[in-house]
Amino acid sequence: MTASSSIQADMPVIQIRGVSTRFGDTIIHRAIDLDVEAGQILGLVGGSGSGKTTLLREIVGLLAPNSGSVRLFGHAILDADPEIRRGVRRRFGMLFQQGALFSALSVHDNIAFPLRELRVLQEGIIRDLVFMKLAMVELEPRHALLMPSELSGGMVKRVALARALALEPELLVLDEPTAGLDPDLAENFVKLIGTLQKELGFTVVMVTHDLSTLAGLATRLAVLAEQRIIACGTPAEVLAVDHPFIRNFFCSEHAVAVMKRRLD
Repeated sequence: MTASSSIQADMPVIQIRGVSTRFGDTIIHRAIDLDVEAGQILGLVGGSGSGKTTLLREIVGLLAPNSGSVRLFGHAILDADPEIRRGVRRRFGMLFQQGALFSALSVHDNIAFPLRELRVLQEGIIRDLVFMKLAMVELEPRHALLMPSELSGGMVKRVALARALALEPELLVLDEPTAGLDPDLAENFVKLIGTLQKELGFTVVMVTHDLSTLAGLATRLAVLAEQRIIACGTPAEVLAVDHPFIRNFFCSEHAVAVMKRRLD
């Protein structure tokens, strides 16, 4: 039985239960529970050192928690069965903070990389799919010949997004998607992700500290503080929680204006 054929329709895309994490004597998470349903866009926020990126890495299987479980599409991402593990990993794509493009590969070969890993597609089909993904992120076929060193910061993000979408994932994981972009480029990139999410219907989990990104994308928020999730819900529900971090993060004059535009 494949990973996809054994998923229950009503099961969360991501199910985290009792996850605790420590590095040496430092406790990062204590018994975290979190569900992410299909089609949601979850913004994961928290202060520096709160464990946002650590939790993201545990979700995609780059890091194992000390205790508790993380399940994607109903399966443990670190399942010992290689077939299940491969099946689950093909169902999500990840956009790393700095893009993480392979510097020695062209734009074309960066996007083609996950397609070639399948070992079932002919090169002609891969080439057509690469150009399709470039068009999805509003880049032109001529950009396929460029090397990562020749790309602007905004183009790096778009190529990395095209690679993350290469296998048509059901889940897109974003780590600070607009980091390093000027406000105009960041706004355009947020709009692009939002448009693609509406068209393709994938679920999104993103770590970001940028309020404009949260306001432009997130349908739900989860707030990490004090080694736990102190609030999870719609933006309106989270903003109603009386907690010092939430007041400081969301309730400055600038933050209120940004989030109010979303709630309106």
